[in-house]
Amino acid sequence: MQIMNNRMNGSYFLIALVLAAGCRQAENKEAFPREAHIPVKLMQLEQTTVAGGDIPASGLFSTEEEAALSFKNGGVIERLLVKEGDAVKKGQLLATVNATEINIAVQQARLGLEKAKRDYERASQLYADSVATLEQMQNAKTAMDVAARQFEAVSFNEGYAEIRATTSGYVLKRLVNIGQVVGPGTPVFLINGARNSDWLLNVGVTDRQWAQIRIGDSAAVETDAVPGKKLVAYVYKKSEGVDPRSGTLQVQLKLKSNTSPSVASGVFGKARIFSSAKGSGWVIPADALLDGDAGKGYVFVTRDGQTAHKQEITVGGLLPDSVVVTGGLEGAPSVIISGSPYLREGSLIEVK
Repeated sequence: MQIMNNRMNGSYFLIALVLAAGCRQAENKEAFPREAHIPVKLMQLEQTTVAGGDIPASGLFSTEEEAALSFKNGGVIERLLVKEGDAVKKGQLLATVNATEINIAVQQARLGLEKAKRDYERASQLYADSVATLEQMQNAKTAMDVAARQFEAVSFNEGYAEIRATTSGYVLKRLVNIGQVVGPGTPVFLINGARNSDWLLNVGVTDRQWAQIRIGDSAAVETDAVPGKKLVAYVYKKSEGVDPRSGTLQVQLKLKSNTSPSVASGVFGKARIFSSAKGSGWVIPADALLDGDAGKGYVFVTRDGQTAHKQEITVGGLLPDSVVVTGGLEGAPSVIISGSPYLREGSLIEVK
């Protein structure tokens, strides 16, 4: 009997603990009763001219002179003289294809040209002796000219049976092997001009951010390849079309010439672009912003000083302790800058 009483007492104790915990959770969840006036602080809103603010972006490093090298004519790879990571100089021989077919084509074109010249000389002599007609001589002249153009074409191709470096830099990738058959234009090497070009960070931005960015705007770049250091850059180029793969607009940030980071093509980097664009808007404390995401956010405003209303806003940029708002606050006299976590739509407020 004593054991049963102890069990019953223990059960009541556990139930009491659960009820007490539930009460504490309810008190924390509703720090202020729904009918209570929640103390808040207000800031009077005044529209002003604001800069575009701080635009975050990220992307991959590359160089302006990055290029995929290939043979103009297809063939069998005969020699590959460099490998991935090798440094190359402009004009250096990198690869060759077996030139047997090209050499034969050149010989055939040379023989054809020689025959066409002989035919034209014979037709000219016969025309002078009134044996051949003018048309026959002219046809021989045309055939000789065509043969000369064909010889020029195959001789030109003869010079492209090899690949030479278009710039000094590094071999990023070697895409084929010796003995492999490649077609015209098939990429063989991917090289960059890192030895004599500034590095570029290619970042994707939204259309709204793209409109705020100007060529020449400054930027700060960070990468794990250079830990603890901010690299100085500026907006070098802006794309005029959307990237179909990512759905974003591309912006190229070029590192300043006095910056020489130890990065490689394809390394990830983060940037903050300092937009110089000017427009009208409002600057509010960062603490007033709720649920910011993808250029949108929410704040609480009041129009009568007694009731709070949740308002969606457009975020134009970020400052160290403030937020640049470019839309959504039209007609609102005041924004609530303290006490917002306890508010809901229609909450009663008391201005402190």
